[in-house]
Amino acid sequence: MSEARRIPDRPRPPVRTRVALTAAAAARWASRAAGRGKGSMIGGLVAEKIDPRIMLRLAAGREIALITGTNGKSTTTRMTAAALAGLGEVATQADGANMDAGIIATLSLQPDAPVAALEVDELHVAHVADNTSPRVFTLLNLSRDQLDRVGEINIIEQSLRGGIARHPDAVVVANCDDVLVTSAAFDAPNVVWVAAGAGWVGDSVSCPRSGEPIVRHGEDWYSTGDERFRRPAPQWWFDDDKIYGPDGFVAPMALKVPGRANRGNATQAVATAVAMGADPADAVAAVGTVGEVAGRYGTVQLGDHRIRTLLAKNPAGWQEALAMIDTDADSLVIAVNGQVPDGEDLSWLWDVRFEEFEQVEVVASGERAADLSVRLLYAGAEHTVTDDPFAAIAACPPGRVEVLANYTAFRDLGVALERAGARPVENTVEDNAR
Repeated sequence: MSEARRIPDRPRPPVRTRVALTAAAAARWASRAAGRGKGSMIGGLVAEKIDPRIMLRLAAGREIALITGTNGKSTTTRMTAAALAGLGEVATQADGANMDAGIIATLSLQPDAPVAALEVDELHVAHVADNTSPRVFTLLNLSRDQLDRVGEINIIEQSLRGGIARHPDAVVVANCDDVLVTSAAFDAPNVVWVAAGAGWVGDSVSCPRSGEPIVRHGEDWYSTGDERFRRPAPQWWFDDDKIYGPDGFVAPMALKVPGRANRGNATQAVATAVAMGADPADAVAAVGTVGEVAGRYGTVQLGDHRIRTLLAKNPAGWQEALAMIDTDADSLVIAVNGQVPDGEDLSWLWDVRFEEFEQVEVVASGERAADLSVRLLYAGAEHTVTDDPFAAIAACPPGRVEVLANYTAFRDLGVALERAGARPVENTVEDNAR
């Protein structure tokens, strides 16, 4: 286990950086005064224009963990921040803003935090690492996302591999169940392997190093083209009740968020915190305090409806989220938009294994409700169509409503529910049973 480390004193930023921070604060104030939101993003953009090296300067002297992957970044980052709290104030995103402007805003708004847990878009990890010199890279999973924005997944793996190679002193906490993540971390000199699970394997049927098939036997996997490249033995793993780590460490792990995928996320968060110097038992207790994450997994009451919201953005995320749906709920609303942040190409809907929900009323919703309806029809799922997700919920019979939505549908529905006076309620054990 890692011993607690002293966080060094941070240097005072130069004049140009202080000017940039003052301008960013003014931009944030103007944004709030104009009713355009919190202004953190515009503040980060303004600061970077004035001082292009501001991320490097704001990161100087901090102990930083960069958390990335196709799915689970926000939840794992929140868990990691909680697990690191014993080391001091932790700078971390509250809203999942994981590109340069959001990271700069996070570091500038928490200038005295000696520790940072930063969610980073997988396309930006190499660049952000070059500007933050992280102590830990945490790699969750890699799968096909929005092809019209992100591109082919092997390109992302190669970018991560190159970024990690430029920082050989960093610890890499990597999911050994994910072939692409394992490839990105495989050559690093200091890797902590975590068996965090891989529910979706459709994007790793061939070896990213040789191009030859990957063969799977239970939890094990190996490349037929490179005998060295196979699933590493994990140092951390979990089951339905406990977490297991190095040196015989075992502890009960109870979470407030649902799903087996989140048990994997929690295990990687604990491994990350321990690599940063946190006490393992304290880290496990801390990840168990994380509930709603920017609306994900949150439950609200609006009139006669108790509404739980889940977010999914790509085939792997949809498959995990579908497994979390409570089929004993009274209604299920599935909302899909096709805006730029969602990916305008929704052909991936055909890669998701939509189950037939025999005991729950399903409503297809969102701007692309018609596309979703066709997919559900072919899946044999009885459903109705209501384009507006808020109206779809209102039309449901009284009782519990599960809502599964992609990015902009999730965001817009959250705003609509808040404006309608929806009241947050604590999730019950039944809410998170899946």
